[in-house]
Amino acid sequence: MITSWSEGIAAEHMDEAILTSVVGIVGRHPWWRARAQLTRRLLHRLKVEPPARVLDAGCGWGVTLRSLEGSGYRVVGLDVSRQALVQLDRQRPGRVLIEADLTRPLPADVEPFDAVLALDVIEHLDDDRAAVEQLGKLARPGGGVVVVSVPAMPRLFSEFDRIQGHRRRYDLPRLRAAFAETGLLLDRLFWWGAWMVPILRYQRARQRPVGSESAMDTYRSYLGLPPRPGPWLLRLAYALEQPWALAQRLGTGTSLFAVARRP
Repeated sequence: MITSWSEGIAAEHMDEAILTSVVGIVGRHPWWRARAQLTRRLLHRLKVEPPARVLDAGCGWGVTLRSLEGSGYRVVGLDVSRQALVQLDRQRPGRVLIEADLTRPLPADVEPFDAVLALDVIEHLDDDRAAVEQLGKLARPGGGVVVVSVPAMPRLFSEFDRIQGHRRRYDLPRLRAAFAETGLLLDRLFWWGAWMVPILRYQRARQRPVGSESAMDTYRSYLGLPPRPGPWLLRLAYALEQPWALAQRLGTGTSLFAVARRP
């Protein structure tokens, strides 16, 4: 079931043709699966346990949505892309899904959530601080959690980021600034994907000149996986690093996470 709060232009954030065509690849990709597992473990550490109400803002392909559903959370998916929501609704009719543009006003009568997730969302928006403030309004007063993840290390910005509609990659000061004067209490920041940093540096150094292939082909090439046992080794690397990330013991990474609470 899809409810509309507001309509936006999804193509301003990512071409919907690409978004909807790679859903199968993304659903099997070790990176998205590892991020979903990390998010579940993080919610457990934050004592947000099933059947808590969780909003997955920018749910996109639904990897985190499905993971949380399988763990017993009452999950609501929100996205600006109607096409992405239609795909998720077809996969499992009865899901609660919301079409909304985070740059537009929210309804006044929204039931607040125990946790609000915005995983790789605010980098798509010109005013990231305003988006975080909007997300905070959807969290439960008196301790509702807001979890934001973003691509990290501005030097790694590439054609892959441009195709996805990223305005920026983040460092620690820039992510902290996104929470300033939002009414949220920033609890912690941590890195994820430290083992991937040299791989992405090498990949970025070898990227093809802009315009040498279509955006679709470029995006698919970045999603490519090595032959077996490569995918298994990727999953193992993410699993081994996960405790270090959650303990805030990594000093770098390809992603940054922020956790805040609504007072």
